[in-house]
Amino acid sequence: MTPELRHLRYFVAVAERLSFTRAAADLHIAQQSLSAQITVLERTLGARLFDRDSTGTRLSEVGRIFLPEACAVLARAEEAVGTVTRAARGEIGRLHVAFLSSVANYMLPPIVRAFRAACPDVELITTDTGIADLVAGLRDGTFDAAFTRPPLVDDLVTRTLIVEPVCAVLPVAHRLAGRDEIQLAELADDPWVLTPRTSWPPWHAKYDRDFAMAGFSPQVAQRAATVPSLLGLVAAGVGVTWLARSARTLRDSGVVFVPLSGEQASTVAAWRPDADRPALPHLLTVATELAATTDLTRSG
Repeated sequence: MTPELRHLRYFVAVAERLSFTRAAADLHIAQQSLSAQITVLERTLGARLFDRDSTGTRLSEVGRIFLPEACAVLARAEEAVGTVTRAARGEIGRLHVAFLSSVANYMLPPIVRAFRAACPDVELITTDTGIADLVAGLRDGTFDAAFTRPPLVDDLVTRTLIVEPVCAVLPVAHRLAGRDEIQLAELADDPWVLTPRTSWPPWHAKYDRDFAMAGFSPQVAQRAATVPSLLGLVAAGVGVTWLARSARTLRDSGVVFVPLSGEQASTVAAWRPDADRPALPHLLTVATELAATTDLTRSG
C-alpha cells in the first residue's frame, strides 16, 4: 500500500520535533490520534520509524532514511498543487492562436508582444491562415482563438476589436484616384478583381448584398486568393477592388486607397463558446485593452 500524504505530514512533524506532544499541538490534533496515525503508517510501510522509551522519541535507522524521502514527496505534492493552481488561473499553459493572413501583418506583432509580457509562462503558438482553415481550426479545436474579419457564422463567439473604413483600391491613374471619398456605385462600370467565391461563401453572400444595394453586379475581370495578389492585380491595371484600409500596410506603390462612403470593416477575436483554455481570457483582455489604446491597423 502507498501511504497517504497526511500520514507523511504527521511523520515529518514528529521527526522534526522528536516529540509527539509538540507535534500534536502544532498539528492541532490529539496526541493519541497522532500516535495511532503513525502506527498506521508504520504498518503500511512494514517498518518501525521511531524508537520510543522513557528518555524520549528518536528516529529509527529506517526513519532517518525515510525522512528526506517523505519531505521530498510532500514538497513535490505542494509543487503540483501550485502548478495546478497557476494553470487554473491561466498563468501557465499553452494557446494556439490563428491570425487571418490579411490581418497578421499588423495584428500579430503587437498582440504577441503584449501577451508574452503579460503571461510569460504561457506558450503562445501562432499560425496565419485563410478564413476557411481558420474557421475549421476553431471548430475542431486546432486553434484556441483567432483574430480575423468576422466569419459570419453562428457557432463561434466574436468580440469586435477594430472598426476601420473600407476603401476602394484603385490603380494610381484611375479617374477617381484623387478623390477623398467615393460611393460604391461610382465603380459600377469598372472591372473588378475579387477573391474566389468558394474562398468563404458567407463573405461573398454579404458582398452580393452590398453590390445589389449599390445597384450593380460587378464585372469580375480576375479572381485571386490573397490580398497581396489582389493588390498586385490592381497595380497592374487589371481592375479595382475593395479592402479594409489596413491593407495599405501590404503594398505602398502602384495603388491608391480611397474610402468608400458608409463602408466599414471589423477585426474580431473569435473562439468557440465551449473553449476551456484558462489562459484564453487573459489573451482576450490583452487584445481588447491593446485595441482600445493603440491603432493596431498601423502597428507591427
